[in-house]
Amino acid sequence: MVELQTSRLDAVFHALGDATRRRMLRDLSNGQRTVGELAAPFDISLAAASKHIKALERAGLVSRTVKGRTHFCRLEPRPLEDAHEWIGFYERFWTGRLDILEGLLRRDETPAPQGNDQGDDND
Repeated sequence: MVELQTSRLDAVFHALGDATRRRMLRDLSNGQRTVGELAAPFDISLAAASKHIKALERAGLVSRTVKGRTHFCRLEPRPLEDAHEWIGFYERFWTGRLDILEGLLRRDETPAPQGNDQGDDND
């Protein structure tokens, strides 16, 4: 991933680190919403909701358009794809490590072949 995207990726993970913002993104996945509609499920002021939306905007996850006094927000999924790509690297890493571990565990579970004991215990 290009180094210039580091600050954007940091902003995405910061935005996703808050449950309120994650819920707002989920709501936006169903279509455009006003700031009031995004704030409605929470016990927060419109000013607090706007701060959450600004964090989402800084991350590039939300775009806002203004028509009169109404602010409409729309989900911008591209930064989520970048985050998914970043996480995918580690998913491949851990999948490979876990596959190796599984192979070792399966090898240890396999019963050792029982050979004929040639020695006599009657000596």
